[in-house]
Amino acid sequence: MKKKVLVLTGGGDCPGLNAVIRGIVKRAAQTEDWEVVGSIQSFDGVLREPTEIIELSEKRVSGIHYQGGTILGTTTKGGPLAWPVKENDGTWSFIDRSDEMIRKLKHLGIEAVISIGGDGSQKISQVLFEKGLNIIGVPKTIDNDLSATDYTFGYQTAVQIATEAVDRLVTTAASHNRVIILEVMGRDAGWIALSSAIAGGAEVCLIPEIPYDVNNVLKVVNKRFKDGKGHVIIVIAEGAKPKDGDVLSKQSEEVGNANLKLGGVAHKLLEDLKAAGCDADMRETVLGHLQRGGIPIAFDRILATQFGVKAMELALEGNYGKMVAYQHPSIVAVPFLEAISKYNIIKQDSSLVHTARGIGMSFGDR
Repeated sequence: MKKKVLVLTGGGDCPGLNAVIRGIVKRAAQTEDWEVVGSIQSFDGVLREPTEIIELSEKRVSGIHYQGGTILGTTTKGGPLAWPVKENDGTWSFIDRSDEMIRKLKHLGIEAVISIGGDGSQKISQVLFEKGLNIIGVPKTIDNDLSATDYTFGYQTAVQIATEAVDRLVTTAASHNRVIILEVMGRDAGWIALSSAIAGGAEVCLIPEIPYDVNNVLKVVNKRFKDGKGHVIIVIAEGAKPKDGDVLSKQSEEVGNANLKLGGVAHKLLEDLKAAGCDADMRETVLGHLQRGGIPIAFDRILATQFGVKAMELALEGNYGKMVAYQHPSIVAVPFLEAISKYNIIKQDSSLVHTARGIGMSFGDR
């Protein structure tokens, strides 16, 4: 009997997920002792009745490395630690089904689990590991906010998409003498916003790590306009906030989704600039899920494949309780506790911030 490794993708989708899955399957195929199966929509495929687990053969994963999304599906709701249950009165409660799930995995002959997901997914991985599950993590987030790895796959693709958006907005802003505000993803970390702002030549970049003053943003606009002519591109992360202000968010109405929904900062900034006396013609653009969909760029395909191969090799070694990570120039393994200990946020004295200020970009803080 071959040993089975179960692969799943959790949290938001991300360019490169399929490349990880393919990397795992291709590496397992180099041995004669292991086979790979996949759970549909993260752990939900295991918990559902009937079980939704599929075989992941070399034939099934052939050519998926350049495809966006994930052939296994994913979810941001529920999970083994907080499974939603609808009560008779129509309300919802949440139960811990992790012990039940671990018993089921043993019954199914699963030797190891590889969980591909972000910070929330790897926190679940740590709990399951403490309960005795042989589990390995692969970091996934376009926000690049996991501190144990230099980069996460999907981030560079998101930056490329955001940069292309800035490039296109520059031409229309210049043609119409407008201020255009581009809202990009970045809940707690402004990596996408700052990288695309530098690459695209934006005049202002507002990120969660540096609270801004709208009057400082207005100064940049006024300096760039003369006799009604000029243009300004402002890139703002969805988690950016004004000084003495809060992140613009609301509680999700989706059952089992504990995350706050962010968004709307571009519109708020536009209205705040008007209230501060900005006379320029202004428009807003929200890039949204365009950053997460579509074909991954080469960098992310390579990194994702490296992560997949390394994760499978950890399973071969029986080295569990670890998350794979890129620490230049190597692909390594770090304990889950280290991986989830802190966010990878932009420090104000970082070289990227220094570069941005060096080319005259404003963060709205001065």
